Amino acid sequence: MRTKKGIVSSAKMTDTVSVTVHRSVFHPIYKKRFRRSKKFLADCKGIEDLTEGDTVIISECAPMSKLKRFKVSEVVERVPRVSDVKDEEGIEEAIHGEQKVDEDEEKSNIGIHLRPESGQNVEPDSVIPDSELKDFESNSEKSEQ
Repeated sequence: MRTKKGIVSSAKMTDTVSVTVHRSVFHPIYKKRFRRSKKFLADCKGIEDLTEGDTVIISECAPMSKLKRFKVSEVVERVPRVSDVKDEEGIEEAIHGEQKVDEDEEKSNIGIHLRPESGQNVEPDSVIPDSELKDFESNSEKSEQ
């Protein structure tokens, strides 16, 4: 009985998965190895929660349909699920000490970075608060006219 190791490429069918198996082939003229891949349909009854990216071992069996000739015998490695990733994000925030800032605080801290006019003594990358911005805009409009 032949067995092959591959990666699940589609798990949208009921009780069936599409498994991509890669193999190396040696070119007779160019003396170089290159990769060939083939997709096999495999029955996955009894094995729950297979998704794309899982590494599985499929084994040959009697034909089940026109194209299905393999059965998933074992799951070697599973891809992290969405719920696992969300848990990891919470852990990373706890480790790095990131704190969420309220929207009201963000709005009050917002200023506009502007270039100073000639003659003004302003530090580089300084922020002009909203209250001084209105005076600045009215002065710039007068100078344009």
